[in-house]
Amino acid sequence: MTTNQGTMELIENNTALELIEKINTKTAKIGVIGLGYVGLPLAVEKAKVGYQVIGFDIQQKKVEMVNSGINYIGDVIDGDLKKVVESGKLKASSDYDEIRELDIVTICVPTPIDKNKQPDLTYVKNSTKEIAKRLHTGMLIVLESTTYPGTTEEVLKPILEDTGLKCGQDFFLAYSPERVDPGNKRYNTKNTPKVVGGVTKFCTKVAAALYRNVLEGEVFEVSSPKVAEMEKIYENVFRHVNIALANEMALLCRRMGIDVWEVIEAAKTKPYGFMPFYPGPGIGGHCIPVDPYYLLWKAREYDFHTRFIELAGEINEYMPKYTVERAAEILNEASRPLKNAKILILGVAYKKDIDDMRESPVLKIIEELEKVGADVKYNDPYIPEFTHKGKHYRSIKITEELLKDADLVIIATDHSTYDPNFILEHSKLILDTRNAMKNLSHPKIHKL
Repeated sequence: MTTNQGTMELIENNTALELIEKINTKTAKIGVIGLGYVGLPLAVEKAKVGYQVIGFDIQQKKVEMVNSGINYIGDVIDGDLKKVVESGKLKASSDYDEIRELDIVTICVPTPIDKNKQPDLTYVKNSTKEIAKRLHTGMLIVLESTTYPGTTEEVLKPILEDTGLKCGQDFFLAYSPERVDPGNKRYNTKNTPKVVGGVTKFCTKVAAALYRNVLEGEVFEVSSPKVAEMEKIYENVFRHVNIALANEMALLCRRMGIDVWEVIEAAKTKPYGFMPFYPGPGIGGHCIPVDPYYLLWKAREYDFHTRFIELAGEINEYMPKYTVERAAEILNEASRPLKNAKILILGVAYKKDIDDMRESPVLKIIEELEKVGADVKYNDPYIPEFTHKGKHYRSIKITEELLKDADLVIIATDHSTYDPNFILEHSKLILDTRNAMKNLSHPKIHKL
């Protein structure tokens, strides 16, 4: 469809045209529900280009921090947040009644899985119900939270249309998946391409207009929310299964006496047909450990068994346990049982140089080590303390004495601040799960 064709079709819907005019002139008032890793960066970017933005969160501490210009998300520049707050372009609130004054609301809330690995849409449903209570003609609602294909039309749309307003005519509804990679120095909220799929063509055009006025990355329109929802799941399943392949290769290479990291580096020399993925102690972050299970759950509705994805899940979920098995094996070779052994974990964040420990496999490793009676301490320069299953942990400064006292040092996250030479010099035994010591060779260095 050409731009002129799209504009001509929109003439059929004055409500859509009026909202697009507000978007283009930056007079539209925007709300962002959920001020976490996705919501806060998005709220800041919208405020930076001139929109009046209100961020909503049920955690009062986050509301107070934002209104004080205090940043708590690594991908947000401190000065940017402070500037948009002080200019009055961004404020935070826990009062959903303020939605009545808004033209656009974006939902950026968590979509976890429960203990049975079933989708938990509680936050999405509650947010949608709060919007529905204040829904008015001419509003755009966009869901950004990762979910299963069909959520926007099967869950959000009925709640919103229970008000008597009609989607695509009175209000507009779309899905545009978040693409956030914490710690990525090249791609951020501002410059990452965006996918948008609306319930109707008007919904798509209005939502696309919003993102084109906020972001620098390309905005790619798809035919429906289901396509956009599946696209997001596919992105993460792609990574999920390829990481599983790398992990399985690591297990096999270990038995064969081959360095899997050297294999991957050699394979990377091929300029086509290969994309490197790396093994590790498990998968972490909000997306990869969670999103595939949303698709597995939905696939059952169509009597479809996603065998490939389930197998990848089994392999990736085994890696924390395998890490503990390797730790026991290394200690046994040194005539030291794992029980009562002093274990120092370096890094609990799920990947390097970030303060994000959501679904970190290191938590499971610590659990398993303590279950067999090991004495576990940890260091992470980005995570000074945390509580897991009721137990509080505090990061310990890396010193010569700390390293020498540990029976085994496990490098679980390869933070750039870690000095491989210092660790090697003062440690008795090392289990390097991330190839952080790739440039060093010594009998006390062990890999997965």
